[in-house]
Amino acid sequence: MSSVNLRHSVRAIVLDEDDRILLCRFAIPEPAGTVVWAAPGGGIEQGETPLAALRRELWEEVGLAVRTDPPHVWHQEVVAPGHAVGYDGVINDYFLVRTTGFDPRGALSDDELAAENITGSKWWRPQEIADYDGPDLFSPRDLVTPLRGLITAGVPTGPVLLGL
Repeated sequence: MSSVNLRHSVRAIVLDEDDRILLCRFAIPEPAGTVVWAAPGGGIEQGETPLAALRRELWEEVGLAVRTDPPHVWHQEVVAPGHAVGYDGVINDYFLVRTTGFDPRGALSDDELAAENITGSKWWRPQEIADYDGPDLFSPRDLVTPLRGLITAGVPTGPVLLGL
């Protein structure tokens, strides 16, 4: 029996004082034209702790410096060939970061961000996500349900398991 090779990633649920969530716009090459709005974050590098990876990714992608240890709120495993290049799928661990609203500008250049398929970022209200009926996708697909739960109930006692 072969083992499944999953990419381990960390993502931040960045919420501002108005409970808006900061999402990055990922333009996925295959299938062409696919756009996914997802929490900032990315892969954990060898020898890196999840929180160190989270701090690095937030600084690179949106310019947010995190000095505390944010709580681990969601866990997601997606086993789907093609979901992450070179892997059988991905594990995403999500951490809650509360901050005041800011204009996202990562430390990486636009070209460096584009190389990671990031073509922008935007603050979203939960209702805007619920009402969205355009062609773009959200990750997780049902982002608004766990997001509203997090805003309403606060930090869970253990990470909530998410679907695709």
